Amino acid sequence: MNILDFHIHELDSMKSYPQMLYYKGKRDLLSRRKISIIGSRRPNQYVQSITYKIANELSKLGVVVVSGGAMGVDAIAHKGAGSENTIAVLPCGIDLRYPAINRSLLESIEQKGLSMSQFEPAFQATNWSFVVRNELVVSLGEVLIVTQADLNSGSMRSVEFALEMGKEIYVLPHRLGESEGTNGLLEKGLAKVIYDIDAFVTEFADVKRHDVLQDEFLEFCKTDPFYDEAMLKYKDRVFEAELEGQIRVQNGKIYLT
Repeated sequence: MNILDFHIHELDSMKSYPQMLYYKGKRDLLSRRKISIIGSRRPNQYVQSITYKIANELSKLGVVVVSGGAMGVDAIAHKGAGSENTIAVLPCGIDLRYPAINRSLLESIEQKGLSMSQFEPAFQATNWSFVVRNELVVSLGEVLIVTQADLNSGSMRSVEFALEMGKEIYVLPHRLGESEGTNGLLEKGLAKVIYDIDAFVTEFADVKRHDVLQDEFLEFCKTDPFYDEAMLKYKDRVFEAELEGQIRVQNGKIYLT
């Protein structure tokens, strides 16, 4: 258990800066670009798939995903980002792993990513601590993504925090009668819709997708992989790198030049 001993400027948007912040994991994630993703504890299949993809694509481009460690959308967002690229904000003490169903996920985040809490290490979650947790989740992110929410839900309370902080809110397109909370935001002009995931994540990326893919590919080529294996993983990058003279193919294997 550790205590954060430096100022986090994103938290200046909260009603009052936290008196104490406990953490486990890699606090350097706080210095990276961050986006908060929240939503229903019982998301439908469509929301599960899109939430995971958004978090995964953001992570690939260097963006840290922030969420609340809860069941449903929170857990999917953490998993999509990967434990090493996510921040879990807890409604309980840092020594507890709540909810129990997410225990292994939260342990992984502690080891590879970052877990944070405003509460004493052994504090048990209560109704009001979820609200406190939600404000911290929202404040850390540059924008807030709400992938599914009912009208009277904790996610919509988080939306109120985002509006008070002047943060942009993004939602998914839903059918009538579904996710009435986010549909209501659209009706009032309080949120934007994510229609194109690639376009959305690229807007918030610190690096270009091609640069990340190129780095991954060249690192892969340092292992002198078989040509067929490289084609399965990277396809067009193999041809591009060969044309640019970055690699050579010999005896069925790829070598860096």
